[in-house]
Amino acid sequence: MKNILAFAGSNSSTSINHKLVEFVASEIKEHPVKIIKLTDYPLSIYSEDEEKSQGFPEILKNLKEEISEADALIISLNEHNGSWSAFFKNIMDWMSRLDRNFLEGKKILLMSTSPGKRGGLSSLEFAKSVFPRFGAEIIESFSFPSFYENFSVESNTVTEETLLLGLNEVLSTFAHQIK
Repeated sequence: MKNILAFAGSNSSTSINHKLVEFVASEIKEHPVKIIKLTDYPLSIYSEDEEKSQGFPEILKNLKEEISEADALIISLNEHNGSWSAFFKNIMDWMSRLDRNFLEGKKILLMSTSPGKRGGLSSLEFAKSVFPRFGAEIIESFSFPSFYENFSVESNTVTEETLLLGLNEVLSTFAHQIK
């Protein structure tokens, strides 16, 4: 069994990307999945001056350790103006300064969702082009459109059958590839 770390790139307390991560994590039976919230790792806006004067925050080192201990990652990214959020970019900025290859050897299931019909696709595509620079191997990706129309928060289920079939196929491939 491989250890999987799962999180959303959002700092919203009502993050639909976090809800998607929770659902996907519950569907993976053959590997242990640990879900974290990046908001539990508060970081100031990255500054080269701060890095030089104060070094790397201990909380950042803790997050890197969480990532290091995982064999694979499940990440769901929100989208702000066609890219990932400033919150997530800040984490990526800090992590890449601490260790340029902080995703080295990590197999990743990359997802995104939004209330819109594109499902955060621009953020997803951007991440697919950037993550490999830090050593990541994107195994699968999935954009989940129109979250509120296709997912029941109350029952924690995908309500649109075609989307559920597609997501299950992606999960099956991901689980197989990380063995």
